[in-house]
Amino acid sequence: METGDCASLSGRHEFFIRRLHSLTGLLPVGGYLVFHLATNASILDGVGTYQYRVDQIHSLGPTTILLLEWPLIFLPILFHGVVGVFIVCRGKRNVVHYPHLANIRYTLQRWTGMIAFVFILWHVFQMHGWFKFEAWEEWVAKPLGGDQFDPEHAFSAAKIIQSSVLMLAAYAIGVAACVYHFTNGVWTTGITWGLWTSPRAQHWANVLVALVGLFMVMLGGGALVGMETARPPAQAAGAVAAKLHATAPPLPDSRVTP
Repeated sequence: METGDCASLSGRHEFFIRRLHSLTGLLPVGGYLVFHLATNASILDGVGTYQYRVDQIHSLGPTTILLLEWPLIFLPILFHGVVGVFIVCRGKRNVVHYPHLANIRYTLQRWTGMIAFVFILWHVFQMHGWFKFEAWEEWVAKPLGGDQFDPEHAFSAAKIIQSSVLMLAAYAIGVAACVYHFTNGVWTTGITWGLWTSPRAQHWANVLVALVGLFMVMLGGGALVGMETARPPAQAAGAVAAKLHATAPPLPDSRVTP
């Protein structure tokens, strides 16, 4: 395709593409982000609780999960990310000359979008290997460090994050980028769709965004803290048993006094 054709195609459909881009960022991508972080944050209640949540998801069966993941999660993420790359490339960043709050938010939205897109691609590969073909898993995913998550042993996710300080830092940066991009994206989506255009409406939209951001920080931070501090199920069970033994009242002396 020639350059002119690309330009004309973008011009004819840019309005629709941008609306679809903002919509997919809210649902289903944003909705799945909330669900995913909430599932991971359940590890704060123990590895057993996290395993139970993972078992609930995988009880749907691999075929059902595949049919749900690609059209409702992976393809929308790819569409949102690829279109976002084009938007970033075409955007004009002048935050150095005009360091206003709105301009800083505009720049951070694009930078965090790029970081989040790369992070999500890497995260999905590391945990699931992208594809579930035996040859791909054996010859591509596993040799390159992917497909490390075992749903039957959900602690494997925590084990990955606990593997090094750099791994924890990478996840902290990636989660922070995702949280900011989604939270600020709620505000920009309202602008795109004309939900809040007046100064008063934008003021209350900022309050809404702040509340959503606080909720997302709690979910994302809780998930990271839970993953970092979690212990293998055997060790956790042993620690609980030791604690119960230490706090249990002494058994009465069964010997009969004369």
